Amino acid sequence: MVAIPTSLKGRSLVRLQDWTPEEIRLVLEQAERLKARQRQRAEHSLLEGRTIALLFEKPSTRTRISFVVAMQQLGGHALDLSMELMHVGKGGEPIRDTALVMSRYVDAIVVRAYRQSLVDELARWAEVPVINGLSDAFHPCQALADVLTIRERFDGLEGVRVAYLGDGDNNVTHSLMTVCAKLGVDVVVASPPGYEPRPEVVGACQEAAARAGSTVRVVHDPREAATGADVLYTDVWTSMGKEDEQEARRAAFSLFGVDEALLALASERAVVMHCLPARCGEEITEGVLYGPRSAVWDQAENRLHAQKGLLALVVR
Repeated sequence: MVAIPTSLKGRSLVRLQDWTPEEIRLVLEQAERLKARQRQRAEHSLLEGRTIALLFEKPSTRTRISFVVAMQQLGGHALDLSMELMHVGKGGEPIRDTALVMSRYVDAIVVRAYRQSLVDELARWAEVPVINGLSDAFHPCQALADVLTIRERFDGLEGVRVAYLGDGDNNVTHSLMTVCAKLGVDVVVASPPGYEPRPEVVGACQEAAARAGSTVRVVHDPREAATGADVLYTDVWTSMGKEDEQEARRAAFSLFGVDEALLALASERAVVMHCLPARCGEEITEGVLYGPRSAVWDQAENRLHAQKGLLALVVR
């Protein structure tokens, strides 16, 4: 049976800024152990009899499936809930009341919401761990899978340089920057003017990077960011909730698509990452997404393993 470190029991994950590098490494190491156990078809029912609730306001494919399967493989159960069918946050019931009631029913709550403030409020009042499955500001579970994939591809993180290209003011960028900064990975974000990461996130990441011996930069030239990079990371140009900006964003990001020419500027060992869903012909070409240097499908699989590692550590 896999050993379970106990230092994170009962801990919420609303943003990676709240976690130390050592705590993040605990999750990654547990994820790697559990992934190996699964590949060996070895038993790892660490959460038998436990139940988590998936409280989703936004649509989801990978987050929903990976958390459900993660709990099944860990011997537990996942309740797949929609906020549209509940009273949470509506006139009839404050978030505080929902958090207190759900804490009596389940062992953890995974929330996928538009507003980070909803995640924060739920975590404030819940008596069980609350995991941010995505908000407008952060996507910590995606970042854990991302860095797990990078560790696998490069046999560690030392000397790796990550370049993110596209919309800097989104949840994926913010969490990717944070996890890289805390773990000592150089990261550069290339975005058009007006689409940079939030200044407060950049500042916090630069402080964390300085402590870890790495760097965090924001530039406006995608070629500058891609040159010599080991990871080229991109995401859709128009995220959920911003559909009315689609045409303006296509124009603004027209030079930021990850194609074969941009990939040729990266290091010889470079891989391409994308959190999905992808829009081929916009932020990435079909040849790159499905090509030999794509790590996208390993990255998607690692959502399962990273979340298993997280759940095994935080659920009591």
